[in-house]
Amino acid sequence: MKRFAPRLAALFSFLTLEIAVVGGVFIASAVLFFYLTRVVFVQHSVDFDQWAFAQMDVLRSRWPSLTSGVEGVTFFASLPFLVGVGIGLPLLLRSRGHRREGLEVFLAVAGASLLNQVLKVHFQRARPSSALFPQAGLSFPSGHAMIGLALYGCVAWLLWRHRRHPLWAAGLLVWAVLIGLTRVYLHVHYATDVAAGFAIGLVWLILLRTALRLWWREEAKSGL
Repeated sequence: MKRFAPRLAALFSFLTLEIAVVGGVFIASAVLFFYLTRVVFVQHSVDFDQWAFAQMDVLRSRWPSLTSGVEGVTFFASLPFLVGVGIGLPLLLRSRGHRREGLEVFLAVAGASLLNQVLKVHFQRARPSSALFPQAGLSFPSGHAMIGLALYGCVAWLLWRHRRHPLWAAGLLVWAVLIGLTRVYLHVHYATDVAAGFAIGLVWLILLRTALRLWWREEAKSGL
């Protein structure tokens, strides 16, 4: 009993810290997204976007060969890639006995994709006219940033939760951020589009994770 009490206290403190951190990230992400909508659609400010484009233009002028590499990186959150991974990875996880993890990855990608389209239709922001490779569709928030973060962030969380390869988990998050930056480099999205995509992507991941935990808890209680 003497050993059990400290362990219980340690577990409670860890859960409290986890809830505080996740809750803080959720609130910060939601506030950031709301702030960006005010900057873009109420204040109509383009200062940050123009500054970001200028920085990327300097980078491109110094290393012109970088563009081909950027095109390669941005592919890893493109529609063909996301469809393939969003279906293939859950099936692979399910075949290896990780049914819940497979469902989580599928819902992370599918839900983020649907929410992204709803938000784009709602905000109706046109893409930058200076795009290096003009693309169809609307601009706010960036799908590459939002859905890419949903995919790689979900996989990173699963790796972290199972305490396997924490460095890989951190690397996946950095990779997701890098993909978002490629959209600004190519001028196919404004920096505010990308920042908003990251913010709402985090909001979606946290909402999804919370809903799944509650669902599986009720499932366990009912004995299903």
